[in-house]
Amino acid sequence: MKKILSLLFLLMMIVAQQLVAEVKLMPHVLASQQAGQYKSVISDTRTALKKAGFEVVGEYMPYKDTTIFVITNDALKKNAAASKHGGYGSMQRVAVSKVNNEIQVVYTNPVYMANVYRMKGDLSAVKQQLETALGKVRDFGAKGISAEDLREYHYKMFMPYFDEPYELATMASHEAAIAAVEKGLKAGWGGTSKVYRIDIPGKQEVIFGVGLTRECSGDEFIMNKIDFAETKSATHLPYELMVSGKEVLALHAKFRIAQSFPDLSMMGNNSFFSIMCAPGEIEDALKAVVEGEKKKQEEE
Repeated sequence: MKKILSLLFLLMMIVAQQLVAEVKLMPHVLASQQAGQYKSVISDTRTALKKAGFEVVGEYMPYKDTTIFVITNDALKKNAAASKHGGYGSMQRVAVSKVNNEIQVVYTNPVYMANVYRMKGDLSAVKQQLETALGKVRDFGAKGISAEDLREYHYKMFMPYFDEPYELATMASHEAAIAAVEKGLKAGWGGTSKVYRIDIPGKQEVIFGVGLTRECSGDEFIMNKIDFAETKSATHLPYELMVSGKEVLALHAKFRIAQSFPDLSMMGNNSFFSIMCAPGEIEDALKAVVEGEKKKQEEE
């Protein structure tokens, strides 16, 4: 009898694991879509997030009728601290967008982000917090990708993975790297602006949110091309700069854009081809943030 029960338990575990592996994840969650006053929904969303225990570390308005909240909490930072380059998953993003006569509230899917950033925990509890605070209509933004496939995600053959970032600079120390980023963002080098900063506890890792405005790297230019669906994916923004030890890094734009728009076609209108200039321009803009201090260090 014990052997039969053990076999049944083992079978149940195998089935459960297969079911988990087969769950298809999507990058964004539509929380609500209804008529309302844009400014009132922004205020209500901010209040709901704070009541749910989230810290709003940044608010970003990249273009008209769109406001993005960047949020974090202890669970997100703790998971980031336990994960290599986990700072990329130390926050979630919530967007309020006015689309025609309706207001959409959308947030990033924490479970999707945890897997695409290869984090230790899956952040399912954070997703539940967001669902309770803001609601849920449906997940969207992809046909769906399994957690296993997300951990090795890249858009297509020869495209970069999560662990193939832009290596923007190596400074003399962790403190020097942070100071260089702060200075560059304050000066707006490369058409950039600072949206937020999160210090990851217990490790030399800091993540910065960066607004981009210059030509083909600009947030508005890119989103006008690729965020064409009726339900908006403004939660793609903003981009990130990471200081890890002495290094200044950023996710490769071909990975970072694709993670938010995995079903975007390669060719045609509203495709990756339509923003072909963007990856190089984004790299140049982010590199410009620290280029001045890097050159000064090399001359000393």
